[in-house]
Amino acid sequence: MAHAIAHRKLNRTSSHRKAMFANMAASLIEHEQIVTTLPKAKELKPIMDKLVTLAKKGDLSARRQAISQVRNKEAVQKLFDVFGERYKDRNGGYCRVLKAGFRHGDNAPVAVIELVDRDEDAKGAKDRARHEAELEAMDE
Repeated sequence: MAHAIAHRKLNRTSSHRKAMFANMAASLIEHEQIVTTLPKAKELKPIMDKLVTLAKKGDLSARRQAISQVRNKEAVQKLFDVFGERYKDRNGGYCRVLKAGFRHGDNAPVAVIELVDRDEDAKGAKDRARHEAELEAMDE
């Protein structure tokens, strides 16, 4: 009997898993939509929902808990300033997982995980700004 088995191991050590989900959460906060494998997306959804709930709380203790989990202060800043305000009237269900077929190389099931009511322009905005800055530096 398989009692008390809560989450997928994803073929990783616990420290690797924790770091991977911290990075994925930071990326999801930054871009508001990411593409990953289906099992990873399904495991990330409750983590992100709990982080948005902390952001709605908004106090210092909640901010410290989020920083300890995400490990990226800029992402936590956006989480609390933008998402805390955006989802203040919503009672859960802040993320959605959409199946997106299968990956070409290894046929792994792929999914898109995104925030509900996301900002369409946030995806890749930081990368576009960096690219434009590099182009301006080359012109000078």
